[in-house]
Amino acid sequence: MKRILISLAAALGAALLLSAAAEAQTPNSKLRPDETVFLYAASSEAQTVDPVYGKKTTYAGFEMKEANGLTGPETLSETGNLGNINDLARFDLYFPKKPNGQMLIVCPGGGYKYTSSWNEGLYVAKWMPERGITVAVVKYRMPNQHHRVPLTDVQNTFRYCREHAAQWKVSQIGVMGFSAGGHLATRACAQAGQKVYEPVDETDAKSAKPSFAILVYPAYLMKDGKVAADVEPALTNMPPTFVVAGLADLYRDNAVGFCAAHVARNRWPRIESHFYPEGCHGFGLRTKPHNDVYRWERLLATWLRRRGVAIKAKIDTADDAPDYEPIECDDE
Repeated sequence: MKRILISLAAALGAALLLSAAAEAQTPNSKLRPDETVFLYAASSEAQTVDPVYGKKTTYAGFEMKEANGLTGPETLSETGNLGNINDLARFDLYFPKKPNGQMLIVCPGGGYKYTSSWNEGLYVAKWMPERGITVAVVKYRMPNQHHRVPLTDVQNTFRYCREHAAQWKVSQIGVMGFSAGGHLATRACAQAGQKVYEPVDETDAKSAKPSFAILVYPAYLMKDGKVAADVEPALTNMPPTFVVAGLADLYRDNAVGFCAAHVARNRWPRIESHFYPEGCHGFGLRTKPHNDVYRWERLLATWLRRRGVAIKAKIDTADDAPDYEPIECDDE
C-alpha cells in the first residue's frame, strides 16, 4: 500500500502541540525547526509537553512493526530531557539558507531513558545550518526492553531523508550521536544492511547506511573489556568517523576502547579521534574558550570539510583547525 504523506501548516497540526506545550519548560534558544516529521502517528492530537516543534508538521506514514509498550504522555525536565517517547516518535528538520550538500541525522543521548533534546539536539541543530548542513534531530522511542525500536526509528529517518535528498539538495547523509545516542549511531553503521521489517513501498527500500559518522562521548560500545556484540560489525564496516570524548568522563573506555579495537582490526583505520584530559560527560556542542574541550567543534568543521563538501566554518585562522595532508607510509 502506497504511503500517504500529509503535510499541514503550523496553524493546524503544530497548533495542537502549542496548546499542550504552553506550560512546558522553554529552551535557551529561540530557534525552532522548519518542519517536524512524525514517523508513525497519523495525527498530532495526542498531548506532548515538547515546546520544540516545526513550523510545518508532516506525517511520514511508516507502519509501526514493533511498539515499545510505553503509554501515557511524554515527560520533560527543566533541562530539556524528553522522556516516555512512544507513538509520537519524530524528527525535527532544520534547513540551511545555502545547503552545502551534507546532512546529519542527530541522535541525542539520555541512557535510553530519555533524549537530551536541547543540549544534544536543538543546540546542535543551531550550529549546523549556519555552516550549510541540513539537520534532522531524532526524538526516538525509548526501548523499554524492545531493543530494536530506537534503531528502527533512526533507520526510518534515514530512509525518509534519502527519499527527499534531491529536493533538499543533499548528497551526503551522516549520523551523529551523543552518549547513548553515540551507541545508537554506531548501531546504525553496524546494522545498516539488516532488515528490521520487509519493505512495503519505495521509501522503505531506501538505504539506511550512513555516509559518515560522528560519535561524541559515546556510551555502551564496550562490555566486559570487549567491543559490544551489537556494534562489533562496525569495526570493519564503519564509514569515515570522527570521535571526541573527555578522559575525565566515566564512560571514556567506550570511546577509547572502540577506537583502539578499530585501529587494531584495520590496516587503514577510518576513525579520527580526539581525547581531552579535562573533558567530562555531556559537554555537547558549545564553545567555551577557557576550556580546550569546547574547541572540538572547530576540528569537526575541518573534518566535515574534508569529507568532500566545502563547509563555511567560522574559523579565524588555519591553526585553529589544521587540515592534515595524508602521509605516505612505507611497509617494511
